[in-house]
Amino acid sequence: MAQSYDVVVTVKSQKGHCGWGHKEGDSWKITGTTPSGMCLAGFAAILPAVRTYMMGGVHPWEKDEDATDLCCQDALNPVVFEIRRVPKE
Repeated sequence: MAQSYDVVVTVKSQKGHCGWGHKEGDSWKITGTTPSGMCLAGFAAILPAVRTYMMGGVHPWEKDEDATDLCCQDALNPVVFEIRRVPKE
């Protein structure tokens, strides 16, 4: 079986008004369950990348094979998340 990882999601930027109050620097560690306090729209937007990194996959277009940036679905008030693979503790 391939090595599995945890994922750390960090808010890199937030423009406009986030209805859930997410702000730059907020962070969640995902170890197999949904993170407490993250809005569902943001989680839905990042879930495919989270699963990819947890299972050891890569996005070949990224310069850093351990991270990618994704945005929530609110185009008027975007929250940009960094999704980063980290070794399991």
